[in-house]
Amino acid sequence: MAAAAAPRPEAASPKWAPPERERAGAAAGLDDCEDAPVRPLCKPRGICSRAYFLVLMVFVHLYLGNVLALLLFVHYSNGDESSDPGPQRRSQGPGPAPTLGPLTRLEGIKVGHERKVQLVADRDHLIRTLSLKPLLFEIPGFLSDEECRLIIHLAQMKGLQRSQILPTEEYEEAMGTMQVSQLDLFRLLDQNHDGRLQLREVLAQTRLGNGRWMTPENIQEMYSAIKADPDGDGVLSLQEFADMDLRDFHKYMRSHKAASSELVRNSHHTWLYQGEGAHHVMRSIRQRVLRLTRLSPEIVELSEPLQVVRYGEGGHYHAHVDSGPVYPETICSHTKLVANESVPFETSCRYMTVLFYLNNVTGGGETVFPVADNRTYDEMSLIQDDVDLRDTRRHCDKGNLRVKPRQGTAVFWYNYLPDGQGWVGDVDDYSLHGGCLVTRGTKWIANNWINVDPSRARQALFQQEMARLAREGGTDAQPEWALDRAYRDARVEL
Repeated sequence: MAAAAAPRPEAASPKWAPPERERAGAAAGLDDCEDAPVRPLCKPRGICSRAYFLVLMVFVHLYLGNVLALLLFVHYSNGDESSDPGPQRRSQGPGPAPTLGPLTRLEGIKVGHERKVQLVADRDHLIRTLSLKPLLFEIPGFLSDEECRLIIHLAQMKGLQRSQILPTEEYEEAMGTMQVSQLDLFRLLDQNHDGRLQLREVLAQTRLGNGRWMTPENIQEMYSAIKADPDGDGVLSLQEFADMDLRDFHKYMRSHKAASSELVRNSHHTWLYQGEGAHHVMRSIRQRVLRLTRLSPEIVELSEPLQVVRYGEGGHYHAHVDSGPVYPETICSHTKLVANESVPFETSCRYMTVLFYLNNVTGGGETVFPVADNRTYDEMSLIQDDVDLRDTRRHCDKGNLRVKPRQGTAVFWYNYLPDGQGWVGDVDDYSLHGGCLVTRGTKWIANNWINVDPSRARQALFQQEMARLAREGGTDAQPEWALDRAYRDARVEL
């Protein structure tokens, strides 16, 4: 049968808790969108701590001219979040940016709590609370079987690409010539400040560096090959680290070709446009997400398109968070074009994740939340002895919460905590999640990420500029995903 668009009625709304109104800004004499320095969004020792983020960027990005300055900045400021990051002026555009209202947020109540919501005209959907940390919900039957098959078909028509690309030769050459003080690097890696680098400290900071997933065995093999650990105890003293030539590390990594199973993620993906002119089912799903989230249409419509991902047998995605921290050295990917700021790094700013399961998986493929509803969070406790809770190929069974893929089911969660003023607060460390190893068959999922800049002023400016481009028309107003509009009239027999 052919996939049909879901109708767009005036559907009943779920019960949402209004966020706290803005008080701090008024007390300080500031408007909602008045310019202010961007404050760090993570607790100093969290998974997205400033030291962790900057060391990670050293390995990930090509902005090498800024690396040494950033490392020294973090070292000498010693994590003092009250230090003045310097002026950050934003382009004010042709006129004042509009005031943005508070972001809506669904209350979890308690684990197992259920409520009904009408997202389409002819049926009610059940929302079930799966955890409170992170705030995570499940909606069975969010998509019909026909819609799931259509999304897969459209993704296949467009073509999927490998989700992870290993570094280019130019990247590796640049990394090999980078000059960074080993003393500064040691101090940043040494999270417990005991003057010794344990395996778990090295693993926590380097595993995302070049796309390879490093295990304790990998690290020890590397130490042996480059003669970095003479006593073989798996711990590097400051002197042993100082004696190590970092160029030997890069040579070792280049000489070992990574198999798919050794990557941070092993999957293929593509993007499907959901804006005006898209396939009617794509539009219907976006409107359903709009009703579910109760966010403004401008925020939802200007967010990323639908990402469709295929995990073959042996596919996985090690545990990660969907949204990055925003420091004075970073800017959100979706608003960078309207910000008149010179910053070296960009990151994804995803207020919410809505994940759809497009098929039933024969074996494995669960979505794991390793620390969901833990009483406390400690990054270093994720790696204990031979168990790394982030390793979704070997230790998914040890995670606190696993969601089994069921065709048509959606799960959604918030990647940020509230700030108490109706906007985005700290990144929620408990939103750490990953895709467990697919042991049999194929797994298909889709992601709708809702993008919100933690800077309320910058988000307002972005929405204002996008509205202007839409009014004026022209190629600048057409996103790159607009080519998917060729499928808007497709009628696929499913």
